[in-house]
Amino acid sequence: MRAVVAVLLLVTAAHAALWGLFQEKQSAPDFRGTLPSLSYAPFESGHTVADVAADTEKVRTDLRKLSTLTKAVRLYSSTEGNELVPPVAAEFGMKVTVGAWIDKDANRNNREIDAAINLAKRNSNVIGIVVGNETVFRGEQVPLENLGSVPEVGVPPEESERILREEAQRLHDAETQPEDKRAEAIKWAIAENNVHRLIKVIQRVKKSVNVPVTTGEIWNIWRDHPQLANSSDFIAAHVLPYWENFTDKQAVDQAVDRYNLLRDSLPGKRILIAEFGWPSQGYNLRSAEPGPFQQATVLRNFVTRAEAIGMDYNIVEAIDQPWKFFEGGVGPYWGILNADREAKFAWTGPVTDLNYWKIAMVAVLVGLFMSLPILRLDQPTVMQALLLSAAANGVGAWAATVFSYWTTHYFVWGSAFALSLGLVLLVPLVLIAMARIEEIAAVAFGRGPRRLIGKSAPLAPATIGENVKFPKVSIHIPAYFEPVEMLKQTLDAVSRLDYPNFECVCIINNTPDPEFWRPIQDHCRQLGERFKFINAEKVQGFKAGALRIAMERTAADAEIIGIIDADYVVHPDWLKDLVPAFADPRVGLVQAPQEHRDGDRSLMHYIMNGEYAGFFDIGMVQRNEFNAIIVHGTMCLIRRAAMDKAGGWSSDTICEDTDLGLSIQQAGWLTHYTNVRYGEGLLPDTYEAFKKQRHRWAYGGFQIVKKHWRRFLPGASRLTPDQRREFSLGWLNWLGAESLGVVVAILNLIWVPIVAFADIAIPDKILTLPIIASFIVSLVHFVALYRLRVNIKAGQMLGAMIAAMSVQWTVSRAVAQGLITEHLAFARTSKGGLSRMSIEFQAFWEAVIGALLLIGAAVLVVTNGYKQVREIYIFAGVLVLQSLPFLAAVAIAILENSRINEFAFWRNSAIRTAELIGLRPVSLPSVAAPSQPVGSEIGRDN
Repeated sequence: MRAVVAVLLLVTAAHAALWGLFQEKQSAPDFRGTLPSLSYAPFESGHTVADVAADTEKVRTDLRKLSTLTKAVRLYSSTEGNELVPPVAAEFGMKVTVGAWIDKDANRNNREIDAAINLAKRNSNVIGIVVGNETVFRGEQVPLENLGSVPEVGVPPEESERILREEAQRLHDAETQPEDKRAEAIKWAIAENNVHRLIKVIQRVKKSVNVPVTTGEIWNIWRDHPQLANSSDFIAAHVLPYWENFTDKQAVDQAVDRYNLLRDSLPGKRILIAEFGWPSQGYNLRSAEPGPFQQATVLRNFVTRAEAIGMDYNIVEAIDQPWKFFEGGVGPYWGILNADREAKFAWTGPVTDLNYWKIAMVAVLVGLFMSLPILRLDQPTVMQALLLSAAANGVGAWAATVFSYWTTHYFVWGSAFALSLGLVLLVPLVLIAMARIEEIAAVAFGRGPRRLIGKSAPLAPATIGENVKFPKVSIHIPAYFEPVEMLKQTLDAVSRLDYPNFECVCIINNTPDPEFWRPIQDHCRQLGERFKFINAEKVQGFKAGALRIAMERTAADAEIIGIIDADYVVHPDWLKDLVPAFADPRVGLVQAPQEHRDGDRSLMHYIMNGEYAGFFDIGMVQRNEFNAIIVHGTMCLIRRAAMDKAGGWSSDTICEDTDLGLSIQQAGWLTHYTNVRYGEGLLPDTYEAFKKQRHRWAYGGFQIVKKHWRRFLPGASRLTPDQRREFSLGWLNWLGAESLGVVVAILNLIWVPIVAFADIAIPDKILTLPIIASFIVSLVHFVALYRLRVNIKAGQMLGAMIAAMSVQWTVSRAVAQGLITEHLAFARTSKGGLSRMSIEFQAFWEAVIGALLLIGAAVLVVTNGYKQVREIYIFAGVLVLQSLPFLAAVAIAILENSRINEFAFWRNSAIRTAELIGLRPVSLPSVAAPSQPVGSEIGRDN
């Protein structure tokens, strides 16, 4: 144990060291001056000033903070609380550039214009008015009502007609351009029309104030419409390299280049870079990468360059604006202060993450906490502890990343709900992944199985000396419309058992057709008095009801009950090898694995057989170490006393065998498992039968969860903590994983149009990467454990993986039905070749969902072609991964009905291929020599 503790401490120390090693530090020029101007919005859009005193105090608090950083602020509106800013700014000696928001609402525009004019007249610290913000760029056509010099009068009718005539002429001229230039010409004409309208508004404001008046526009609008510059007192150009797909390394050079371009294009005009900034969070836009380090280095480099060349500028913006969620993922994050008015970065010294070590501490502590359960393991090896601790610390790092994301992002109700739902669904996914990593560690690096009964296990012999009694075994074989010859094979195999003291009770239930039961009755008579035959009609309770009747006909001196399915051919040494385990009076049950003798019927049956083997050679072996095996009926031996104390066969679930096994364990009995094959049965006839069997197991399993969950509470049963953990994780790993996979896939499908067309709520990497990681863990888990424990070839293993994935929809549907129903009818698994293949396609809904997931991924990729947001590509990749289980079902359903399902096809193909490439001589049909006619034939011909 000391070695394990040392490993945990070592991994924890290594984890902390990695955080220290990867701490990012970047250099940038120091800035110790005061910024000339910052964009400022005291309230979110639509704010109404209801309490002037309270709102004024909020503005005062903000400006007190900002007065230490900047000489002036730029506003974008003159209403909705912005009118409070100039007088409060004067208290701190700050200048203000007021703004008038202009859009399509004529009444609001007039209110904005009048308010801006009044602010300029009443406050001496107002140094300019910006009429409209990117009005031309946004395509917001200024209403004609706002163009008159007197708002109440508006534009005279003849003036309106002239304006509209000129605008129509510009559009007409654009439409007559050559086809390759027409779209661009029309775009320019629309912008030019709006420029002329905006100029009239600027002129209207200029007549009313004595401060400079301009408008705020993207730099290229000023370049392409020089008359706008001629009508403005100065150029207020917006240069935002992020939105133009420049990297943070190129941003400053691009801004300086645009500044020089405007200075050269518009000589004699004062050039103000009215907006420059970089977002601290959000999604990449092609090469433009937002982030706290990028924001700090871009702004520090920019202000240094700007000061050096005498550039006038305004930084956008002072404080983060969480309400700007409509501006994609970056809208809220342009402030140099966060929404709590805290600095995001320092203007001097190395650029670092101010909260880095807080996040690192969370990661290390969570990793250490999740490593503590390793100390409860029974004699873990060093490598086992190392892998588990590394995985735990990986989860700790993810948890810290989630914590960082939560504390550095702003959420509206919808995004908070989406993130919370995503995290709630990820918690069981992470637990499942951790359980699978634990199983990998145990099998690959842990100590070998110690409770497993092997062929040469040191058990007490069935008899020692001539006078020792063999405990009597009563073997029960329930049957329902089973093929006669198949059931005869089962009975014949029982008759050959190398064990002197047993009986066999064969009960055929609810099978009125004498062609099914009379031959079996006759066969039991032929086999002798050990074989009892029961033909029970109108049996209630499915298979469990039949087994209860068999118990009534069981010999009074039978101590052990053996259960086998009607298709199983047992080996002669089954009882001889396993009954000795009951020499320990604490043992209540011994389970042997299932095996199948018809895996060579077709390729589909071949991969089915491989899929079954994984459960019996991996999961059952591991669960056996904790006395927590799942009883699966056939090939099972149960102490009669244990069965009686557990209440016998119950019909309130359709998995009566697993239900009884759990009840026996809850009563405190020991159970044992062997992975030695002591018999072979038959595989389901069709893929439909395979899915129906898995649906029954899943639905029955969920019934058992609902029936027994209270007995998992502390003190409610004799289950040990290890047993509780194994059963809980087992249910989560199977029922939960499959159901969760379908739920998340469907939720992601619903989310696709929101991401693709609304361009909001893009799933972050903290939600998508864990899905990819869990898929990788599942893949490694399957391949590694199959290679270590299951003796099958690689091709069969790959097929088994496809078969295992293919029942995800089936299992999730069973769980959903288990949530809303109490009982479903028992569905017999068709075996023995009696069932016919259904004409219906057996993976219809899987095909629909799989296709929708692929289409969704394609839509995301296509709509992301311009922005190339990395998170959207990852999201699309997740959809492709989530489609694989559904497509696996489609593949098997198609395989079942195709020629390639037959092994003969592959053999013939191999022969033909060998002949074509010359590795095998071509076999020609032999031609017999023509026979000589006999005398009688000659006579007849004549």
